[in-house]
Amino acid sequence: MKAIFVLFDSLMRPALGCYGFDHVKTPNFDRFSRRAVTFDTHFVGSLPCMPARRDIHSGRLNFLHRSWGPLEPFDNSFPEIMREGKIHTHLVTDHLHYFEDGGSTYHGRFRTYDFIRGQEYDPWKAMVQPPLERFREKYSAKHYDLSDGCEFKNWKKMQHAINCEFMQEEKDFPLTRCFDSAFEFLKYNDRADNWFMMLECFDPHEPFHAPHRFKEPYQTGWNGGILDWPYYEMVNNSSAEIAEIRANYAALLSACDHYFGKLLDYFDRNNLWEDTALILSTDHGFLLGEHDWWGKNLQPYYTEISHIPLIVHHPKFRAHAGARRRAVTQTMDLMPTLLDIFDLPVPEEVQGRSLVPLLREDKPVRDVAIFGMFGGPIGATDGRYTYYLYPKDLYAPGLYEYTLMPMHLHTLFTAAEMKTAKLREAFDFTKGMPILQIDALMDARRIPIHDNKKFESGVGTTLFDLQTDPKQQKPFRDAGIERRFHTSMARIMREHDTPLEIYGRYGIDPALAGIKEPVRA
Repeated sequence: MKAIFVLFDSLMRPALGCYGFDHVKTPNFDRFSRRAVTFDTHFVGSLPCMPARRDIHSGRLNFLHRSWGPLEPFDNSFPEIMREGKIHTHLVTDHLHYFEDGGSTYHGRFRTYDFIRGQEYDPWKAMVQPPLERFREKYSAKHYDLSDGCEFKNWKKMQHAINCEFMQEEKDFPLTRCFDSAFEFLKYNDRADNWFMMLECFDPHEPFHAPHRFKEPYQTGWNGGILDWPYYEMVNNSSAEIAEIRANYAALLSACDHYFGKLLDYFDRNNLWEDTALILSTDHGFLLGEHDWWGKNLQPYYTEISHIPLIVHHPKFRAHAGARRRAVTQTMDLMPTLLDIFDLPVPEEVQGRSLVPLLREDKPVRDVAIFGMFGGPIGATDGRYTYYLYPKDLYAPGLYEYTLMPMHLHTLFTAAEMKTAKLREAFDFTKGMPILQIDALMDARRIPIHDNKKFESGVGTTLFDLQTDPKQQKPFRDAGIERRFHTSMARIMREHDTPLEIYGRYGIDPALAGIKEPVRA
């Protein structure tokens, strides 16, 4: 068996033609949908980028115990299990977070990997004295603070501007080079058996920097500086600025669609459809001004963020090409699905469900999926309703990080954090390993609290009916629906051996999960 998993970052479902939207042209994503099985009710799990990847590797939710961080020593990892099963695993990625402290244990699980440099603020090229005046003319101050001292206070955007100096032709862009690397792997290995390739592209994540030809169909007439990297904040832009930012996302998405089409062409020319599985998905979506927000992390996980695409081709189920599935699925299901494709056993700690049986027949996988970010509201959906459950106080004490890998996004835990650490007994998924319990301090370098960004607390617990209100414009409350969600959420939390303080934080009665005595202080 052979399989390719294409993971784009921030691939918005509401931008894909195969999901019923037409403001961006996506002929190749649509073409793949006609060739494969498309999942219509697929949701995220843990958020954002690296927590989502930990779900993908381990087949279970991690946001109930830990913020952004590496794979833990006790985590199962599907590429490592594949390696043990004599499957060659290969990663192609330009995702810079793998090479920071908080993502440092993921790429090493693969047998081979190729890291493509230059995305976002990847510390790739060095300019000790960058051409600041030229950069100020080129980039809009609305997205790029390039005032004096920006090399230090706003170094990420400065680094991106420097990296772009070395991307003058389309062949220089990381997206192009990712696909070139994937085709090189296929050139030498497509006739071999028992391999898995994960082709992971940071695009269309911001900054929305695409080769010029992809912007041509989306020209807005904007003649200001480049607007391609919105801050995560409430919308405070003119209609012209909003149109330009959305056009830059559309251009980058079109580039992703084009290069994905080249992969489909390769499948066609070499008849890989008969012996190679192909999976397409993303980690989360993005808000492009919907709900008056840019980005993610701070606001409720609206469907633009949490309801994501998943399209799967399996050679054994070619007869079901073009089929749609309505079962509620989510990110953690990818891990057991990939193992199932290779007939490998699924570890007992895994809470995700293989989706291979759904390729033949649409049937329920779960009644409710829960999703969220460490410390933030918990989202839940049954496919009809979405529910966002907020604690009374988002910043109350009593929240703990449970980890043996004390690293944040691109820093280690501080001495102040580590001084609170206690070694606690094992959870049921830590394979007997005791674990550190560390106070989740409010000034920690944790997403989204770092850089003075915090969860939006003014929204509060609410429900939306996706059937009658798909754009989530009409929040409401209903005690009966909420009780049903609480019961399902409690069960899922128990299945993940969630610490007892989390039940109290969100006002969920542990008795709903059958917990009658405190199981952990």
